[in-house]
Amino acid sequence: MDTSANFPSVHGGSGAVSRRGLLRGAAAFAAVPVLLAADPAVAAAELPGFPAEVTLYRSAYRNWVGEITADGLWACAPTGPEQVLAVVNWAWRGGWRVRARGSSHGWSPLTITEGTTARTRTLLIDTTPHLTGLALESGSAVRAGTGVTLEALLTFLEGHGLGLTATPAPGDLTLGGALAIDAHGTAVPADGERPPPGSTYGSLSNRVLELTAVVWDADRGAYVLRTFRREEADCAALLTHLGRAFVTEVVLRAGPDSDLRCVSRTDIPARELFAAPGSGGRTLESFLRRSGRVEAIWFAFTEFPWLKEWSVTPVRPAGSRHVTSPYNYPFSDSVPTLVADLVGRLVAGAGWYLAPELGTAQLTVARLGLAATGSADLWGPSKNTLLYLRPTTLRVTANGYAVLTSRTGVQRVVHEFTRHYRELLAAYAARGRFPVNGSVEIRVTGLDDPADSGVPGARIPLLSALRPSAEHPEWDTAVWLDVLTLPGTPYAEAFLRELERFLLGAYDGGYALARAEWSKGWAYTDGSVWSDPEVLGTVVPGTFGRQVWTRAVTTLDRLDPHRVFGNAFLDRLLRRPGLEADWAWK
Repeated sequence: MDTSANFPSVHGGSGAVSRRGLLRGAAAFAAVPVLLAADPAVAAAELPGFPAEVTLYRSAYRNWVGEITADGLWACAPTGPEQVLAVVNWAWRGGWRVRARGSSHGWSPLTITEGTTARTRTLLIDTTPHLTGLALESGSAVRAGTGVTLEALLTFLEGHGLGLTATPAPGDLTLGGALAIDAHGTAVPADGERPPPGSTYGSLSNRVLELTAVVWDADRGAYVLRTFRREEADCAALLTHLGRAFVTEVVLRAGPDSDLRCVSRTDIPARELFAAPGSGGRTLESFLRRSGRVEAIWFAFTEFPWLKEWSVTPVRPAGSRHVTSPYNYPFSDSVPTLVADLVGRLVAGAGWYLAPELGTAQLTVARLGLAATGSADLWGPSKNTLLYLRPTTLRVTANGYAVLTSRTGVQRVVHEFTRHYRELLAAYAARGRFPVNGSVEIRVTGLDDPADSGVPGARIPLLSALRPSAEHPEWDTAVWLDVLTLPGTPYAEAFLRELERFLLGAYDGGYALARAEWSKGWAYTDGSVWSDPEVLGTVVPGTFGRQVWTRAVTTLDRLDPHRVFGNAFLDRLLRRPGLEADWAWK
């Protein structure tokens, strides 16, 4: 992919832009959409009959790393669900497609595809300005607009003594975007832990009690707003819909808030942390047994991962720093000079062979930063340790897979994956190729158990990567594996293709099963991503099984038969069996 527009060359001289300033500027540009007021005459000519009560404007679109971009798209920000409905019915009649936009914090082409232009009949609906209502229902349920950010949601819950078991690290994610791709945190029950009511160790989608979506009504011959309860069959397809639906509001189940202690350490070698099962010592599995909540960040070409361990701790331990707000790793919130200098040299063409130096620099910054900011041992309400990633952090591209297995299989999955990753990275380096300059990130969660919702007859999200396997009821855990690297890194796609082939081969349904992480990178060819026809058309659907995949796609097509909510990529991915002659199933 051409990333020259995102990382221009850095020149010396008194008038030059600093590498650090360049990276911060690029992050800010990607984070904030450019909005231009629409000329009423132009709008009337290009979008005849558009609802007069909804203001139109022109907007740029940038995904998280700026690899998928578009300028001058028509956009609007409805003030409520009824205005969303009016826009959707206009789009259907006029042959337009509608894409919901929240924070654009994603990698895959689920919102818009590469090559979308101002001439494409695609309209963005911005959810963050107005679809942000929050209200406490009876008990521990919260009604929320899908444009609300996770930070706003967690802050609201905390004010009522409530919280979530685990969440993604970025607080700027919108709730609607998180639910569309089965967003998750990192948590499984520790040995002896008794979760309180309202806990779930699966995805955020598993917390939904009911949702309201814009769907087609054949009797009325129009799109309507309809509320779906968790026990309804159609709700199962909407809980993780990948952008093939438009959800305006949800009711979520929360639980009592917990004070969490988060301890960071960088003193355990990868060979010990990721050792073979039964090795003893300080393995990842040993921390899971003790606390249930871990994350490992392993910078490329280094030996000591940054391990975070969260534990439910009602009373502040001596030595822990009490935190009253989130984002407590300032050294990772912005790009430190040491890292920015090396990144600048890489992207300016000085040589990708500097990847080992960059890995060492990132580990050094983490070690020194934890000590300098007193962040190695934190304690406070759950929100303040679970949210730790700001939009100003270094922006990298990422691949992602969830590997379903039993709790006893976690260490084996981690060991096999990290061993293969290390060997593959070394083989590339021996040929003078350095495809990874970021990190491997490892998290562990439970699966989506519908009983956690407390709703009798609750449906399992059909397309959640954390959907349990009917053939393997012993699988109760998922290991999330992400590899991060700077966009435009030579040989990255080829490397990630080989790694993906390993994952799909090693975890093919025997003792474990690999499923794509929807928002990240997958379906690699040697030079691109989300492109391999076998992975898109056969492998990814096959990881859910023919019956489940067909039910999901059929339901989404019935609820939106005109495919107003879609794009070319989703048209290709979400197909029913029989639409392709070469469709094969395991």
